[in-house]
Amino acid sequence: MSKDSSCLFSSDYCEYPFWWERTPRPRAEPAQLPETVDVLIVGSGYTGLCAALQTARGGRATLVIDSAEPGWGCSSRNGGQVSTGIKPDFASLERQFGQETAFEVHREGQRALSWIGDFIEVEEIDCDYRVCGRFFGAHTPRHYDKLANKLESQPAGLEMKAFLVPRSEQSGEIDTSFYHGGLVQCQHAAVDPAAYHQGILHRVIESGASVIGHTRATSIERNRDSTGFVVDTDRGRVRAGDVIVATSGYTSRLTPWHQRRVFPIGTYMIATEDLGETVARSLIPSNRMIVDTRRIVVYYRLSPDGRRILFGGRVSLNETDPRISAPRLHDHLTTIFPQLRETKVSHSWMGFVGWTFQHMPHLGRHDGIWYSMGYCGSGVALASYFGTRLGQQVLGLEEGRSVLSDLPFRTRPLYYGKPWFLSASVGWYGLLDRLGI
Repeated sequence: MSKDSSCLFSSDYCEYPFWWERTPRPRAEPAQLPETVDVLIVGSGYTGLCAALQTARGGRATLVIDSAEPGWGCSSRNGGQVSTGIKPDFASLERQFGQETAFEVHREGQRALSWIGDFIEVEEIDCDYRVCGRFFGAHTPRHYDKLANKLESQPAGLEMKAFLVPRSEQSGEIDTSFYHGGLVQCQHAAVDPAAYHQGILHRVIESGASVIGHTRATSIERNRDSTGFVVDTDRGRVRAGDVIVATSGYTSRLTPWHQRRVFPIGTYMIATEDLGETVARSLIPSNRMIVDTRRIVVYYRLSPDGRRILFGGRVSLNETDPRISAPRLHDHLTTIFPQLRETKVSHSWMGFVGWTFQHMPHLGRHDGIWYSMGYCGSGVALASYFGTRLGQQVLGLEEGRSVLSDLPFRTRPLYYGKPWFLSASVGWYGLLDRLGI
């Protein structure tokens, strides 16, 4: 640890997400479980709730259960950056699946980004949503050239509004000399993730669905006549016509097939103490979302009130706890903003994102169980969009179809839920970042 952590934390330091100050986790006593439902959903994050909204409004008796409070996981722990989120570039997808499929995969990411803004407006969710754009800071001059090439080589029909910012002009975006210019993606957006989740939760409950926390599913078995499922929980048994698994980064041995195909990666965040609006906005005068081009990416932004920096990233080869991650994130922050060296940390927290070996989401049905998961760190728009599509699939609606339902959902040999390979991968990527490659 590079600094004395005793001097780092503010007097009101908390080890829970900054977002929970505005939107605390609900703590109601769990309601009694129904004996039967049409649709049972395991997981109450964006995916599960958006699926539930569709099935409940479609006339299906719907139950959502979660082992913790609703939305306790990454849906209320993320950085609130809203993007297209498809990680593989067009060329790599084209090599694997052909031009038509590559195009449709990227179009799904773009649809998710435009869809979420319409969804928030139609559902009247108060969550500080704004289309502010995102600045990709170039870690090296070579990375700036790569961003320029990426902008110039956008495939026809997939163009998104963007522009380059040379280093000589980047002070209008961010008050640092750390980057060598960058790229602004104009259509990317910001949201308060916990308030967004709470807004969806209210709409789901209004639709007639039940959302019950502190109820852990322990087994899912098909009925002998294959007409539905029996779901055992630590609070009783429920019979369901359809089951949706919406656990992503929190997928467990409950569904071993899914667990082998999605692996959890811890992502860590801090919030600075209140810097005052003048100081905070001078650091990011554009008020955009910020990421950079390193493989071990950091991501950060102003808080919705424009008074703090919310800063996140990966901090170690293995998972750790928020008190250890906070000084390391503070080091990363002050490397970019040396003027914040004496700034204290008010909140430190972490959550697990679900990653796949193909670096993109998957949804569909396996052994009769519906699923959508693996958003690879871009789950705000993707989880909401694909959760909605999955709910539509359960209802048998054509509009629920997605090209991602047709792609193979692969695992790797010797992976059974514990990502033993993660520390080596993080170490290798960190080395490449240090070399500027």
